[in-house]
Amino acid sequence: MLSELGSTGNRATGSSCRGEKVTDNFSAPRQRDVSEDRQEQLHWLVRELLRQNGRRHSVTLGDEAEIMRRQHRSIDSTRSLCSLKIDETISLDNLQKLKLACEEFETGGLRSIDANNFGRIVKKCLGLPETSSAQIQGLFKTIDYSDQGRISWGEFCTHMLQKYKEKEETERRSKQVAFTLPATMKALCRGIPIVNIHSTHDGTIVSVREDGVVCYWSPELKPLKTKHMFNDGPANRKSKWASDFTLMTEFNKLMIGTGDREIQLYELSTLEPCCQINALDTVPLTLDYGYTGPDKCCILYGDTDGCVTIILISSVGDTLRLWNKLPKTENMPNIAVDNAVLSPNVTFVRWKVHHDWVTQAKYFHSFQAVVSSSNEESSSLVIGCVLPLTDAEQQLSEIREACYEGKTKKVQLSWIPQLRALGDRTVFTIFKGVKTFDLCHKHSLLVTGGMDRLVRMWNPHFSGKATGILRGHSAPIVYLHIVSEDSHIFSVSTDNTVKIWDIQDQHCLFTADPKASGIHGNMSACSYSSAMKCVYIAADCMAVLSLKIRPQLHSRLTVSHNEIVMCCGYSEEFRQVVSCTEGSVVKVWDFDTGHQVFEFGGTNDLSATTCMTFDPKGRRLITGGRDGCLKIWNFNNGQCLKTLKKEGECHEVCDCIFLQVHRNLYVMSVGRDRKIDIYPDTPEDLHHVQRPQPSWQDDLTNGHKEDILCVAQCPPSLLATSSYDGEIIVWNVVSGRIQCRFVSPLLAENQNVEGLDTSVPSIIFLKDSKLQHLFSATALLSSGAMGCVNLWNVLSGGTFVGSFKASRFQQKITKLAKTDKDVLLYAADRIGYIYVYNIEKFAPERKSPRAENFWRAHTSRITGLQIVDNDQVVLTASTDYTVRLWSAHGEFIGTFGQSESWGVHISSSWKHPAVPYEVLIDPLSMPDHEMLNANTFLSDAINPVETGAHRGAAKSETHSKLRLPPTSISDTDIEED
Repeated sequence: MLSELGSTGNRATGSSCRGEKVTDNFSAPRQRDVSEDRQEQLHWLVRELLRQNGRRHSVTLGDEAEIMRRQHRSIDSTRSLCSLKIDETISLDNLQKLKLACEEFETGGLRSIDANNFGRIVKKCLGLPETSSAQIQGLFKTIDYSDQGRISWGEFCTHMLQKYKEKEETERRSKQVAFTLPATMKALCRGIPIVNIHSTHDGTIVSVREDGVVCYWSPELKPLKTKHMFNDGPANRKSKWASDFTLMTEFNKLMIGTGDREIQLYELSTLEPCCQINALDTVPLTLDYGYTGPDKCCILYGDTDGCVTIILISSVGDTLRLWNKLPKTENMPNIAVDNAVLSPNVTFVRWKVHHDWVTQAKYFHSFQAVVSSSNEESSSLVIGCVLPLTDAEQQLSEIREACYEGKTKKVQLSWIPQLRALGDRTVFTIFKGVKTFDLCHKHSLLVTGGMDRLVRMWNPHFSGKATGILRGHSAPIVYLHIVSEDSHIFSVSTDNTVKIWDIQDQHCLFTADPKASGIHGNMSACSYSSAMKCVYIAADCMAVLSLKIRPQLHSRLTVSHNEIVMCCGYSEEFRQVVSCTEGSVVKVWDFDTGHQVFEFGGTNDLSATTCMTFDPKGRRLITGGRDGCLKIWNFNNGQCLKTLKKEGECHEVCDCIFLQVHRNLYVMSVGRDRKIDIYPDTPEDLHHVQRPQPSWQDDLTNGHKEDILCVAQCPPSLLATSSYDGEIIVWNVVSGRIQCRFVSPLLAENQNVEGLDTSVPSIIFLKDSKLQHLFSATALLSSGAMGCVNLWNVLSGGTFVGSFKASRFQQKITKLAKTDKDVLLYAADRIGYIYVYNIEKFAPERKSPRAENFWRAHTSRITGLQIVDNDQVVLTASTDYTVRLWSAHGEFIGTFGQSESWGVHISSSWKHPAVPYEVLIDPLSMPDHEMLNANTFLSDAINPVETGAHRGAAKSETHSKLRLPPTSISDTDIEED
């Protein structure tokens, strides 16, 4: 369809279904080239797909959910053709051509390139003839953040390098993983080491000491059960010792290898003896078990002769029951291995693999292979078959004998080890041998570690050279484990250092050293529990290192960030939304689709972001932080252009604005230092760190006595600041003098309320000629106590005009915003509701005006509220990790970061009439009904941990039987109200 559109040329351009007027004026010059025409064709196709997308008729996902997803995927793929990033298509050769073209400009006497020449160079040098001029101009604007109209080759390179650096940092941050430190520890019996640790499917930890004591632990290392498994033998005989153990979870068995050349089996749930295989030729140093099929298993062990012995058992249940009835030795049913292998259900194989002790042996069902290792270099690790596979001549001989005799010939037990054929094994030669390894079928990856302190990564089918080497350990590596679902490698060394590695990037994600974890002593065993996502280590104590797991949100919840969103804003220049979080992460979103464009920040040297604003041209971002610093960013590539900071001790910045006085630009900030800081905006200043101007004298002597929470400007010369104690000061920015000051009043019913929140977190100026009967020319709106909004006449000395209850549930108004024409006021409260009021209908002598509309946008405090008048939409952000877009009437457009695209002006692509799922199921969103009102209070839902005494004090007449209405209301609801 797309290729057809491209070949039709002007025919598609003039199609009436595009909503364009068809003209016959062929003499008019054609201003657009073919590439721009096709670009618009693709945009038209996106619009048509969005329009044809079926509209939702339910507030929840129904049977058509999958159809909707498929439709949105087709829309997204079409849109990706339209919005292909130029800087993502540049090759090294094209970049060299671009450099030569820029150098030609420099030799011609021009040190920088204007927008028109930049567009010609990009199309010519980068081989992008189909790229529209709008895309090229967009790239030019992102580089020319100061709006100089010209850019240099150096600025272009800086932009590219910074953008890819931030993308790499974003990728790294998405893979962040860490342990909870210090480790949880439990004391152990000194002097007797634990030989191994294993975990069951339910997270129960099983450990076996060298003296045969089995201990069951909870995941938090609380002892559950302890039992000594070895009975005391004759007085003249030494006590028995355990060499290794493993779990046969499919058959509910615990298997222990002993120094008396035995393999003992116990019931896993009761630890009662089941049976034992004795009279082995050697001591089983390392023991493993594999489930090979229904009622089939494989038992293998490595010994001091470098041999790997394999015992294959079929009909496991019947075989073990038969052995359990045999005569007992030392209270344990006993069978010699010579007799065990005579059973038709048992196959015995002994391979000569290594020339030194076997350090580890494992069976991997996904590879149908046995892997073993030793400290000897020539055969450090061997991946081999379980049974002979390639000796065809011997197999044919056995088949002939079986057919001749008419029955299966039973091969007698032979303790002489066999050598695998060359085709039946893969041998890895590794310096200083291998002490531990792991194998992953999903990633086709083998990892090895040993005395040389290196973690080597191999292709298990090719032993020639390691595919990667992970360096970082300073002691021999004794444990390795691959977590395939997370693409992680866990490695543990003898100095109790635990590292987490990323498989793809082959770098260390986290290190838990002994000083941080608190684990000390000689390590004797280690194990990773996939059920609990923990590493268990036995040294002088039993320790557990738990992974920090991000909270799992409901599967139907969509979030924009992984942490609290502190603020958001809209850049009209780029039609982008920017949101900032408590973890200093800044995300840039496409306003027209809801998809993420870019992300930066989140590094350890950045503090939590508390506020943000744009410069007047919308090309630079200014953020304030808890460290008292302001930073100016090019938010399209994550470059920090300048840091604004006071000398000496710095306090948290609560709000910031870009201030214009005559032709001069300033950045102004307020915060917990209770002063106003003003920084000149001078892009030509090459100093990265900039200090503020001297403070106003009135600010030093008569300023705020409490933390300043908000600042607002009324051009050309008025400025207002509000503080935590409810005081508002109006300043003249030209003279720096106080024009008036006032304190928010309290309603009569709130006079005696203890602990009342009188802070003013939001203020806005208002100019409306239709309200001249209330104030002369300029008014100020401020959030008050108990959900009120106060109106002040600024130019008459700060006269109080009136107040009305903006929040129907007496919740603090956290954000105020107004339309450009000063007609509608939008107020957001701390439980996520947005109210719309017509200011022209306000009359002080009447009761509180009715809300034109209200709806619940979030489930917690709203931290960002902005009206985009040109598109008639409302932008909101909240501490519930989301940034959302709404129509001016409260219709839900979508959450930034959702999988489906939207079109701001195409209502069929909106989520409406659906609402956010968490809003739908939240208890505070329940409708009003007498059955739901019984013994339920708003204060209970907001502060469920409050005691009865506190609840009684807060239970006023307005709270006593209050339930919240539905998330949106109709005109009928308003009239009834």
